[in-house]
This record gives sequence, C-alpha cells and structure tokens, in this order.
Amino acid sequence: MAPMVVFWMAAGLLAVAAAAVLLLRAARSAPQPGAGDPTLDVYRRQLSEIDDLADRGLMDPAEREAARAEAGRRLLNAADASATAWAAPAGQRPLLMGVAGAVGLAALGGYLVLGQPGLPDQPLAQRIEAWRSGRLTDLTPPQLAAVLREALKVRPEVEGFRFLALAEAQSDNPAAAARALRRALALAPGRADLWEMLGLSLLSQAGGEVTPEARDALAEAVRLNPQALAARFHLARGRAASGDREGGINDLKALARTLPPGDPRLADIDTAIREASAPSAALPEGPASDMIGRMVAGLAERLKANPEDPEGWVRLVRSYAVLGDGPRRDAALEEARRRYAAQPQVLDQLEKAAATEPMK
Repeated sequence: MAPMVVFWMAAGLLAVAAAAVLLLRAARSAPQPGAGDPTLDVYRRQLSEIDDLADRGLMDPAEREAARAEAGRRLLNAADASATAWAAPAGQRPLLMGVAGAVGLAALGGYLVLGQPGLPDQPLAQRIEAWRSGRLTDLTPPQLAAVLREALKVRPEVEGFRFLALAEAQSDNPAAAARALRRALALAPGRADLWEMLGLSLLSQAGGEVTPEARDALAEAVRLNPQALAARFHLARGRAASGDREGGINDLKALARTLPPGDPRLADIDTAIREASAPSAALPEGPASDMIGRMVAGLAERLKANPEDPEGWVRLVRSYAVLGDGPRRDAALEEARRRYAAQPQVLDQLEKAAATEPMK
C-alpha cells in the first residue's frame, strides 16, 4: 500500500505543478496584444462558403439570404464579444494560482481518504463470474451479453444464441447480434423467426437499407413462414426502393389487408406506401446514371418535407458518397449531424455512410 500511496502523492503534486505552469503562462500572455480572434475568421469563411454553395446551385436564393443573415449576425456578435480581451489583474494572479493548487491537493487528499489506491485488478473472467452468481435481471445488456458468450462456449444452444442476439442488439451492437444469429441458424436452419431476426439485424447495420444480404435473410424467413410480417414489410419496402415501385406498393397493400383495423403497424405501412407512391419515386427514363441521380434527388426532396427520418438521412449521405458527389454528401452530413447531435447511434451510422467508397 505504501508504495502506491507515494506514487499517487507524487502524481498529484506533478498535476498541481503542471496546472500552476499553465496558469502562469496564461496570465502572462492574456494582456499581451496578439492575433485577432480566430472566431471572426471562422464566420468570414462561412460567409464565403455560403456564396460558393449558392453559386454551385446547392442552395436556393432564399436559403442563401437567410444563411448569410445568420452568419452575419454571428460575425457581428463575435466581433463585439472580442472587442475587449480578458486579463486577470496582477494582484489576483497569486490568489488564482493558490486556489488552483489547493483544489489539486484537496482532490488528492480526498482520493487517499475515500479512494482505494491499493485495490487489485478485476479481470474480466472474475467480473463475469460475479455477474453469473447474481440476478441476471439486474444486469445491463452488455453484461448479460458477456455472461451468455461465456456460457455458450461451454454449451452452445439455439435459444442461448437467440438471447445473446437480443442482448447484443440492446447493447447497440447489431453486428454482434447478426453473428450470434448465424450461430443459432447453423444449429436450427429451419427457424423462420431466427432468419427474420437476422434480416432485421442486417437492416440495422445498414441504417435501414435493404441490402442483398438482408433481403436474402428476410426472404428465407417468409419462405419458412409466409406470415412473417416484419420480413414481408421490409421486403416490400426494398422492392419499391430497388425500382419495382408498383410491385412494392402492391406487396405493402396486401400486407395491410392481413392486419385488423386499428393495428398500430398500419401507420408504418401507410407511410411506406406514401413514400413509394410519391412522384419523385417514379422510375425515370434515361441512362442509369440519370435514373440514380433522380432517385437520390427524390429522397432529398422527401427529407425536406419530412426531415425527421434518421434512416432517410443515412441513405441520402450514403447515396451521395456512392455517386462521388462530395459537396452534397458533406452538406447532407452536416445537416444530419445538427439534427441528430444527441443520438450517437445515428451519428455513427452517418459517419459510416459518408465513408462509403464511390462507385467506379
């Protein structure tokens, strides 16, 4: 214990000394005239970028004027705020440095009294064993997934892998959920529910896009169980998105007829039918590149009318990336980042979509 206490005391004193050096340097440099406020340059560049976007047709005149007015307002506010630079009076600097040092020493003392500097390591195996010995209902999804992974190494079972997939999905790890479901399907390839779960996991990985792999899994679920509603819904949605608009709409309408009036799932089906029926979703004539470009433009228009669609934003960013349209990709990505700044999972999907390689 003694060597550990000495180590933490030394580390605390070094932290206090580093804080003192930083505060001293900041106090010396604050009153000195230097370069202008870099914030002003940021807003000036923003004004030029707005003009550049408008000149390239990526922003209509009304949006341009509104954006310039907002950027100009921020530029003026930043200029007013930077008119007077802060500088601590010379008489207060020793007091500030003393307070900073006292806070560091108090934190160190509190850790030595309340902390456990001599606490031994807790290997993952020991933590998993502790979780297994307690109530499984009290575990978080990641903890439950860790327990199930260890148990399945000893006794692989279909239901165990299914529960593991559920725990991984609740842990926001759809890739791990898909792996668990593939293990379950290797043991029970005739389970329609497992194929449907796999398809939904692959959809989650792709940000809602019905990829070929997801379509195959969902199609197998429907083959084994024609009443698999979730699989039928996403297959119909994917059919409409892939170009067979009429076929996809017919499939969605047929699915709606199987549900009783008032079923909450009818709202999702109606939304999917409206999206597929929109004029912008019609299959245009002309070269394939024009067709793809118009479909992406249709998606962008739908998001303008209904922006609260995270899956749609992910598809839009990925589409621009695939087309190699960097400016529109970046503009859509920035808009989606602002809209979903509080949703890390959506932000992660957006970043992955933006990194998609352009088609050759």
